Amino acid sequence: MAMPAPISAEVSLRVPFHHVDPLEVVWHGHYVEYFEQARAALLDQIDYNYAQMRDSGYAWPVIELFIRYPQPMRYGQRALVRAALREWKSRLKIDYTVQDAGTGRRLTTGYTVQVAVSLTTGEMCFESPPVLYRKLGLPLRRSGRPVPPASDPGRP
Repeated sequence: MAMPAPISAEVSLRVPFHHVDPLEVVWHGHYVEYFEQARAALLDQIDYNYAQMRDSGYAWPVIELFIRYPQPMRYGQRALVRAALREWKSRLKIDYTVQDAGTGRRLTTGYTVQVAVSLTTGEMCFESPPVLYRKLGLPLRRSGRPVPPASDPGRP
C-alpha cells in the first residue's frame, strides 16, 4: 500500500509590535500561536479542521509541545511557518519550522502531539479513528478499521 505524499502547509506572518518585549524580541509564548496558525492551515488542507473533528465525534487536544529557539524573531520581521504531518497512526505529530521569509534562515523548530478523544465517552483513543484515515486517503477494512501499511505505519 502506498503511503500518502508528505502533507504540509505554510503560512506567512509579520511580527506585530504587541508580540515583542522591550528589546523587540518575540516573547517565547507567541510561537505557540504561530504554530497553531500553520497547524490550522494543515488541517484545512486535509479537510479535517477543528469544527470537523468535533462534528466527527472527536476532540484532538495537544498533549505534548516542544519548541527550540535557535534564533530570535524580532518586531516587523516577516516569517514563514511550515507545519508537516509526521505521524497519524495513534496520534497526530506535526513538525514545525519557522524561517525568515527573506533569507530562508531557520529561526525556530518544534512539534506538537495530539491524540483523539471520544466526545461520547471522554476516553483517549489508542489508535487514530477511521475518519482521519479517510481524510488522509488511506484504505480501511470492511470493519472500518485502518489497513496496516506494509512499511512504517503512521509515518508519511
